[in-house]
Amino acid sequence: MAETATSDPTRHDSAPVLEVRGLTKRYGSVVALHDVTLDLIPGQVLALVGDNGAGKSTLLKILSGNATPSEGQLLVNGEPRLFRGPTDASAAGIATVYQDLALALDLDVTSNLFLGREIVTSSLPGRWLKWLDRGEMRRQTQAALDRVHIHVPDINRECGNLSGGQRQAVAIARAVTWCERVLLLDEPTAALGVEQQREVLNLIDHVRSLGTAVVLVSHQLPHVMEIADRIAVLRRGRLAALTDREAVTVERLVGLITGLEGEADGGTDLPASPEREAHGDLG
Repeated sequence: MAETATSDPTRHDSAPVLEVRGLTKRYGSVVALHDVTLDLIPGQVLALVGDNGAGKSTLLKILSGNATPSEGQLLVNGEPRLFRGPTDASAAGIATVYQDLALALDLDVTSNLFLGREIVTSSLPGRWLKWLDRGEMRRQTQAALDRVHIHVPDINRECGNLSGGQRQAVAIARAVTWCERVLLLDEPTAALGVEQQREVLNLIDHVRSLGTAVVLVSHQLPHVMEIADRIAVLRRGRLAALTDREAVTVERLVGLITGLEGEADGGTDLPASPEREAHGDLG
């Protein structure tokens, strides 16, 4: 089992890098998210779990700038921020890796890492003609992969020729390279083999050790129990529980997710909230 930050009690005293305060999101008469409050701590993994329609995807969209809340606010390093798009979230140091990875499979690893951020050579006439400094981009790509302990046989290889685990690693490396504070991961071990899942979990553990706050959305509760420091349970758009990983079991989590368990044990837990009236399969 990977060593988790909850073994160090001083981690809980760290100032939140991102604060979620009373977030509510409505789509017409449907309330997808209702009054959710939680903090993201540097160097910790917060797992976000819940059944389909629990509000996980909606919360992730708000954190990544792909949706704006109907009520509530986000605070970055204590300062209120409104993300009107993914560019605003990126500028605040937040990066997201979705299930589809958003990699250009016909481009090599270096081109994917610098997609939209290409380095232009500084020499003339290359600077005038916008020639790319591919040598410098390859150097920085290898340094980025080394920083997060990722091994790719050949960074000049097209991503379409990499394994699923290697593609996931490249997507995470790209996100970590350009984010400063928070990494959002949407089902990063889905559709991967056992060995590739292990590689991704090890990668998440290393990203945490760099001081990055990680939000992990996952249906795989054994992975959550292994890698998470804290666990937030969403049920029908409400925060049903917020607990240290050490305070719950997989069975208790299942009860919280389904509503069969009122609340988890432990001093940091929140009691289950009343179910909202309007709900749908909004993730």
